[in-house]
Amino acid sequence: MHDPRVLLDPATEAVRKLARRGYELDLGQLDKLLTQRTSAIQRIDHARREAKQVANQVQAKARAGEDVVELRERARALKTEIQQTEDQHRQFEADLQDFLLGIPNLPDDRLPDGNSDEFAVEVRTWGDIPTFDFEVADHVDIGERLGIFDFLRATKLAGPRFAILKGPGAQLERAIAAFLLQLHTERHGYIEYSLPALVNRPTMTGTGQLPKFEEDLFKTGVDERELFLIPTAEVPLTNLHAGETLPAEGLPLAYTAHTPCFRSEAGSYGRDTRGLIRLHQFSKVELVRVVDAERSADELEIMLSHAETCLQELGLAYRVVTLPAGDIGFSAQYTYDIEVWLPSQQRYREIASVSDCGMFQARRAGIRTKTKEGKRGFAATLNGSGLPIGRTLVAILEQCQQADGSVRIPGVLVPHLGFSRIKADGTIHGVRGVGVWG
Repeated sequence: MHDPRVLLDPATEAVRKLARRGYELDLGQLDKLLTQRTSAIQRIDHARREAKQVANQVQAKARAGEDVVELRERARALKTEIQQTEDQHRQFEADLQDFLLGIPNLPDDRLPDGNSDEFAVEVRTWGDIPTFDFEVADHVDIGERLGIFDFLRATKLAGPRFAILKGPGAQLERAIAAFLLQLHTERHGYIEYSLPALVNRPTMTGTGQLPKFEEDLFKTGVDERELFLIPTAEVPLTNLHAGETLPAEGLPLAYTAHTPCFRSEAGSYGRDTRGLIRLHQFSKVELVRVVDAERSADELEIMLSHAETCLQELGLAYRVVTLPAGDIGFSAQYTYDIEVWLPSQQRYREIASVSDCGMFQARRAGIRTKTKEGKRGFAATLNGSGLPIGRTLVAILEQCQQADGSVRIPGVLVPHLGFSRIKADGTIHGVRGVGVWG
């Protein structure tokens, strides 16, 4: 959320910057709402000062035995005026907050123009694009041939956009998560959390999912409480410090969590409806950093390197792109996408995003900082995928498929699995020998 005075400052160029992401800022309406709130505060302060003066006069005249009827009538009128103006102030404050909550973050001027991934700018590539001397299959055909996917029964249980993984597929899903958490905690220094998958409205509002994206969320209620299923662990991880003041000397804070994620994907039907690419429920290892606002750009590069390391360790070819201003998330001011190569599509597809949100989320959630000298401010927050389990599994199945119909397992996952290959007949082969699941 923004400071309205900053948005109204011509030096901020808020209208121009927000226009780059397709948002038309109504400065006239913002100025009106801010003026109404300010005027109400001033009237309340003036009335309270007069009420204090009248109260003092009542006491003085009463002690002197003078008539205080008119003064008491004025005191009652002032009390009513204060109550009514406070009611107006609450309404003006709510109107202003509602307006501000709908304004996205200001995009960084370094971002390219454009409103879709077609305008993304490639930063670098890593790894050799795999070549095959046989006809490649997509991850759905591979998984069903190996017997590790069961989309039919998933649909029976929950409807479309859900998946069941079984046998080596379920083991591989678990191994990917274990590997990623170990990498981020032991090598990158993140603290692992186990978190609620249900959160309240203020928590969703703090990171920017509400109020704008309510239709994309799954909502439920327990004992008359309104709760939302998290779309990513970014939501509870970032809000761990909502309403808190953090010692600036203790930053950065680096957190990670493996959670289920839930998204209704409203309006996206027809896109990637086959397989694991776009599901209502999936799991992901998320990264969040809470940092000094002046270091957020540098911290973004650090987080990007952590996400890239995951794919490098897995040996999966990918590229990094900078998203255009019109395609970044609501709360972001700068975003990198990491796109992994999918042989079946002969193109790079998004597997992770890493975003610098500046002070935007911290202002919404009330995450403040204070130095030893007493200087106060807001923190900056960053979030990134490190990585989504399903899309990582998709990339492994496709990039590591073999001519004999088997799938080779990346070496870093073998210690977590105990096997190094899923054979074409559904058996597994690896360090603990050959086995059959069933």
